[in-house]
Amino acid sequence: MILREIFIFIAALAMFASAVAAYLAVFHGAASVKDILSTAFAAVIGLYLGRYLERRLTRG
Repeated sequence: MILREIFIFIAALAMFASAVAAYLAVFHGAASVKDILSTAFAAVIGLYLGRYLERRLTRG
């Protein structure tokens, strides 16, 4: 169970980081690592908060 959550965390972080890097490179011409990682980490936190809220709402 823990390994699955770690895999989801790493996969989500990589996905969001690549998407943010691609966006910044295409539309702004430059992408700093700080901007990429901070935005990706914030997106992963939002993902986990959404998963937590979804699980809490289904239980009543």
